[in-house]
Amino acid sequence: MPETQSARGPQGAVELKLDLRSPLQSAEKLQDKDSSFLEGSASELPVLEKTKGITAFQALIHLVKCNMGTGILGLPLAVKNAGLLTGPLSLLAMGFIACHCMHILVRCAQRFCHRLNKPFMDYGDTVMHGLEASPSIWLQNHAHWGRHMVTFFLVFTQMGFCCVYIVFLADNLKQVVEAINGTTISCHNNETVVPIPTMDSRLYMLTFLPFLMLLVLIRNLRVMSILSMLANISMLVSLIIISQYIAQDIPDPTQLPLTTSWETYSLFFGTAIFSFESIGLVLPLENKMKDTRCFPAILSLGMSIITALYIVISVLGYLRFQNDIKASITLNLPNCWLYQSVKLLYITGILCSYALQFYVPAEIIIPLAVSRVSKRWALLLDLSIRFTMVSLTCILAILIPRLDLVLALMGAVSSSALALIIPPLLEITTYYSEGMSPFAIAKDALISILGFVGFVVGTYQALDELIRPEHPTTFSNSTSFI
Repeated sequence: MPETQSARGPQGAVELKLDLRSPLQSAEKLQDKDSSFLEGSASELPVLEKTKGITAFQALIHLVKCNMGTGILGLPLAVKNAGLLTGPLSLLAMGFIACHCMHILVRCAQRFCHRLNKPFMDYGDTVMHGLEASPSIWLQNHAHWGRHMVTFFLVFTQMGFCCVYIVFLADNLKQVVEAINGTTISCHNNETVVPIPTMDSRLYMLTFLPFLMLLVLIRNLRVMSILSMLANISMLVSLIIISQYIAQDIPDPTQLPLTTSWETYSLFFGTAIFSFESIGLVLPLENKMKDTRCFPAILSLGMSIITALYIVISVLGYLRFQNDIKASITLNLPNCWLYQSVKLLYITGILCSYALQFYVPAEIIIPLAVSRVSKRWALLLDLSIRFTMVSLTCILAILIPRLDLVLALMGAVSSSALALIIPPLLEITTYYSEGMSPFAIAKDALISILGFVGFVVGTYQALDELIRPEHPTTFSNSTSFI
């Protein structure tokens, strides 16, 4: 009998079994179930799992709120990197392309479900079967690498989210602590307060490490749903307060550049695609709907709302703070208790979200390792891997302490692959043998090439900004060091 671990979700409606002697199958099941954790803090696996079928409106709400993570807070700086005109237009184009790639993924998954008589197919399965359907014998023989590649990028993306969260936590807590003596009750006519230097922001990251280690010990889906709810409420309230603030007292924007150089635009690309990367949620969300026929319309409507929100928040944030905009718009808020509480709310939400984002890579990697040791050492190895993974995210955050560059780097490396490069190639491998128009092939090739160029250039520029010696570590839009 294989040894299993079970965790029941809210009201006992979901049971998650980890087969420790079948790690590959366990990882596949976990990817199927946990894809709804793949963007932002708002994705709620327990909520989706406990419902036999969600309505179109519920699917729309899930889709929209799953994109309201930390990425949206970095978009005003991204628009600064692209220009007042180029930035919003690029966000509009990227939103359209990202939505189109999601539709491609849904169509390919539906096709293989009908062909193979399967009720559901995840991202990795779809890519694997797409390679099997390609005319290339080599691709057919190596189709299983498609699933492994998708799993790798999913794990990399989730670990990247965790790194972003640690930098975000350190930035915002450091600012709250340093300005606490100058924090006022009234938010009207609040003057800029010179912060009192405390400790290096990297020490703040280490301060969070023990709390993060405790959070990742949570594996019960009922507790996960509570953390998800707390994160959703904290971020929603904070975002509403931020939106009303940046819409007031906008300075004259005539001096702002309409476009910028390609070097800074490449940083915009990484941050923007990081924000749009919710493609891992699409297939699990469609599978949970009562009527999947209306899902394409829901997907288009949801992505339209998301794109519009991104454009409004990013443009208003850039117009409001102009050249003083920081890596996260929360760092530009005034030093009164209302807006300081916004930072504390976001810190609470991000702490809760860390456990959610960590859940996916942990439950993919740990069963693979635990299956290779005896039962006696299973728990010790499980805890060791969890603590090692948390420490790794903290170390990476310390090595890359600039929030804007972490967003750009993670977006360029993993999000561009999952959201832009793979789906068009998947459509070609799926439908090429059945006949595709030259226009469709050219369109898919163009999207993948653009995604690959963004991947290469965005990664290079982010790494270059990190290692360039003539650039000091302290920036107005980055973490400050003493």
